[in-house]
Amino acid sequence: MFKLTGKTAVITGGGSGIGRAIALLFAKQGAAVHIIELNADAGQGVVAEIEQAGGQAQVHAADVSQQAAVVAVFQAVGRVDVLVNNAGIAHVGNVETTSEADFERVYQVNVKGAYNCLFAAVPLMKAQGGGAIVNMASIAAHVGLTDRLAYSMSKGAIFAMTLSVARDYLGSNIRCNSISPARVHTPFVDGFIAKNYAGKEAEIFEKLSHSQPIGRMGQPDEVAALALYLASDEAGFVTGCDYPLDGGFIKLNT
Repeated sequence: MFKLTGKTAVITGGGSGIGRAIALLFAKQGAAVHIIELNADAGQGVVAEIEQAGGQAQVHAADVSQQAAVVAVFQAVGRVDVLVNNAGIAHVGNVETTSEADFERVYQVNVKGAYNCLFAAVPLMKAQGGGAIVNMASIAAHVGLTDRLAYSMSKGAIFAMTLSVARDYLGSNIRCNSISPARVHTPFVDGFIAKNYAGKEAEIFEKLSHSQPIGRMGQPDEVAALALYLASDEAGFVTGCDYPLDGGFIKLNT
């Protein structure tokens, strides 16, 4: 079950964290993996890991916010059976402390970047008779988080675009779903804490860990496992759904 043999998967932001975990697992399950990554060296490192394990992978250095570059990558790939829109950035701030430049930067990567990949991938999927799309949303699309205005905006957009694409392409055999993780322990999280809470890293890590009722952050491999299911043929009856992968954050916090 959950094999991707003979399928081509494009994963954005596949050079680290959740994207890396997804790329490694998809390749292990037989997919030919194409990583779109701004940090080409990080992407190449994941490609090397995949190839060392006997899998197939390639990295494409591109900024997902630039539509022409994204379209060129997808045209070069040719066939796309699975798209995982994972690339994203964060920002700390409320409406008063979020500058126009900050807001625009988050929008360009998180919202426009996902749109650009959908714009490039959907016509290819239509032409070949179908495909599966997995968008990375967040608990921030469902609940209010303190000082996350721009990030919440972007993930709310991902959630809404997921529903729109799922509806529009029911007749094209294109499924579109999203995953809404709570905090997941990645190098990105460690860097985020170090940048925004210097000198209080251990305290903030502990606080963020216990904000999930289950008592810890998620692991990238746990997100990858759900992404694999949604990309696989076993999820053929699943579209237009969002999956909170949140350790109880949305429903069990009191």
